[in-house]
Amino acid sequence: MWLVTGATGHVGNVLVRKLLERGEKVRALILPGESREPILGLRVEAVEGDVMNLDAVFESMRGVKGVFHLAGVISIMPGPNPHVRKVNVEGTKNVIRAAIEHGKKLIYTSSIHAIQRVEEGVIDESVPYDMNNPYGAYDRSKAEATLEVLHAAQTGLEAVVTCPTGVIGPYDFRGSMMGAVIHDAATAKPTLYVDGAYDFVDVRDVAEGLISAVENGRRGESYILSGQKISVRYLLETVREITGRNFFQMKIPFDLAKFAAIFTPMYYQLAHETPRFTPYSLEVLKSNSNISHAKATRELGYHPRSLHESIRDAVKWFLDNKLQ
Repeated sequence: MWLVTGATGHVGNVLVRKLLERGEKVRALILPGESREPILGLRVEAVEGDVMNLDAVFESMRGVKGVFHLAGVISIMPGPNPHVRKVNVEGTKNVIRAAIEHGKKLIYTSSIHAIQRVEEGVIDESVPYDMNNPYGAYDRSKAEATLEVLHAAQTGLEAVVTCPTGVIGPYDFRGSMMGAVIHDAATAKPTLYVDGAYDFVDVRDVAEGLISAVENGRRGESYILSGQKISVRYLLETVREITGRNFFQMKIPFDLAKFAAIFTPMYYQLAHETPRFTPYSLEVLKSNSNISHAKATRELGYHPRSLHESIRDAVKWFLDNKLQ
């Protein structure tokens, strides 16, 4: 049996499905009161608990082979965020401590955003993690948590780190930022976009990469799980091609979007909407996204599928599930 924290998230619920397909048993650590829709109907042992509760983490790890730690808080909002750091760093420390005490293997899902920004060249595992990243509290928290995992690995913990890029694909129950863009285009909603590009990867390939990290990953090593660089415009055109449905789309000049992003965080907070245009998201779309997964391919046998297939399957899933 494997423990999966963050099992109801996008990567988490797909990982659970992949483990079950392999005949593995899964224990899912679920936040009290959290919707279980993403794993509804799956044969998992669901236990309530919070990674911030050390006792709950210790208890959840009894009798398992190891733990896939995905639980965390994602934020693209500007400014410091103590809650993000508390969950992502202190929660990870609790998981590390329990894994050490129980002698379990830990597969930690970090993020490409934990890695230092470089303006030119190829981004790979030789680029260091950056706890002082100026772009966002999420980036800094993931870098700090990752370094905690790697330090524990140096002192004996069987731990491997993976760093996915922008995740898209089916089973996106909560509607990730790019999932919302794909959903809106698939349902022919008017779409505003900013010209830019990033590296996106299929959620199913990330899940397979995590499982391969158990089997083939080396202790204390990091593996980037990237996919393919694609522009937002090309992504929207691909959705149009797949559905055969035209929809209104307008490119917002980058300078205008950058100015508007000064005010949008307040709007998102007041309207309780999922943020899209923030200074952080705009920075990401203009950042260097020449990202290599050569190490993961070489050591984990990682081979991501085409993004056309990922977008096609995401569109089909959104339409089949009629998510609003």
